[in-house]
Amino acid sequence: MEYRELGRTGLKVSEIALGCEGFVDNEGSNTEALLDTALAAGVNYIDLYVPNPDCRTRLGQALVGRRDKVMLQAHLCTVWKDGQYVRSRNIEEVRQSFDDLLLRLQTDHVEVGMIHYVDSLSDWENVLQGPVMQYARELKAAGKIGHIGLSSHNPVVAAAAVDSGLIEVLLFSVNPCYDLQPAGEDCEELWNSKNYERPLLNMDADRERLYELCRRKGVGITVMKAFGGGDLLRADYSPAGVALTVCQCLHYALSRPAVATVMAGAHTVAQLQQSLAYETTGENERDYAAALASFPRISWEGHCMYCGHCAPCPQGIDVAAVTQFLNLAIAQGNVPETVRDHYALLSHKAGECIACGACETRCPFGVQIVENMKQAKTMFGK
Repeated sequence: MEYRELGRTGLKVSEIALGCEGFVDNEGSNTEALLDTALAAGVNYIDLYVPNPDCRTRLGQALVGRRDKVMLQAHLCTVWKDGQYVRSRNIEEVRQSFDDLLLRLQTDHVEVGMIHYVDSLSDWENVLQGPVMQYARELKAAGKIGHIGLSSHNPVVAAAAVDSGLIEVLLFSVNPCYDLQPAGEDCEELWNSKNYERPLLNMDADRERLYELCRRKGVGITVMKAFGGGDLLRADYSPAGVALTVCQCLHYALSRPAVATVMAGAHTVAQLQQSLAYETTGENERDYAAALASFPRISWEGHCMYCGHCAPCPQGIDVAAVTQFLNLAIAQGNVPETVRDHYALLSHKAGECIACGACETRCPFGVQIVENMKQAKTMFGK
């Protein structure tokens, strides 16, 4: 298992993490088996948004004696009413539900307290200015949560939260179809097939800016919906009309700037094992570039997808890394000190490019790499 820094939190998390879908199915009968399988593979990060009391109790029982082996990303503002999940901003309900969470999980803290499902700017302002954020900060001060997070499907809202400086972890929906869609308050529009009938060109600018903002601010992204609820794995369900593999979806998400881990949704042990197999696959099995280039009515022409097809460079330049730092600097309008420091650590710089063009002949998306290297040399110096 590979591990990554979760932004500026100081936590080091497994790049494949465990979503909570399987804790709910079949009355939670798979909970212990899923946890056993995950821990055996080195998974150390779990997301839990469901407020179902039985689900929380079963997970708490499964964690007895091994709570120290996992970090919990647990959600605030999810409550259980009349036998079903409800998102709430009622602070008394939020408090009661979180107290119940700790009790049933048999723990006195969670590593990340995730403010749940904020998809509109008005809701974000309500959270920020109201009692929910105040409560989250109280919990952090008391040591009941280690870090404050927020979940969202809307890149504009997520960026506002990141810019506030209060959010250290962002749970965001990341996959090569959703990344094409503009910001909106209705997350169901992300998987509405009608929105894929028109030609789509390149990644949505707000989404790209969000990833780069998180990288610059040190906010770690944990990924949800990497498989689009399973739709991307089937050609007849995928909005792109082309099936991707589990490994391709995972690699795409893990290649985005600031992404630390993917919450792999798994209803069964077999599904979880498919995601865990990513750790032992080769580059060819992970490669998503050819599949993305084949999407009908969708084009990433001229847009670097950080897929790595440009390698190897005869000068040893890590072209994808240089391009990421270049995009971060362009998005900021200058060169942040952290970006300059990371660029300085590269073994070979853009100024070493000899403009041979070998990288451009291999790029599936027609990126003008030589020009990017010239721009990076100007921006960062030799």
